Amino acid sequence: MNEKIAYKKLLNLIQEDFPLVSRPFKELGEKTGLSEKEVIQILKDLKQKGIIRHLGASPDSRILGYKTCLCAVNIPEEKMYITEEIAKMPEVTHAYLRKHKLNFWFTVVIPSEEALEKLVEDIEAKYGIKVKTFPALKKFKVKAVFKV
Repeated sequence: MNEKIAYKKLLNLIQEDFPLVSRPFKELGEKTGLSEKEVIQILKDLKQKGIIRHLGASPDSRILGYKTCLCAVNIPEEKMYITEEIAKMPEVTHAYLRKHKLNFWFTVVIPSEEALEKLVEDIEAKYGIKVKTFPALKKFKVKAVFKV
């Protein structure tokens, strides 16, 4: 199998059909014409290059008792460094800039309503900004698979 085709097949497999066996990388190798060692090295390289951000389970936070919330803020141009600091917080799962009055949006997954309130208060106090919160009322899970 062509190396480029094997890489593409590997990326598709890890998104949709990751084997739950004792040696998953060996099985992925067998399906892509690569060795177990090659699969592991390719995935390490792709992670290092930022092509793969995460390889692992995505547990259902709601079943585990966590709260999810979309948050939005207006950050002045001269304080854009704040976006990187907020995005690096462990509770933040996604963060992005928008062309809107509320120009920075982020989502958090947090253990409780009280913890969410404290996080918002801490952000507001530290950065002098007002955080608008949009707590999740109903879950809509969209399966995001990026065909390579």
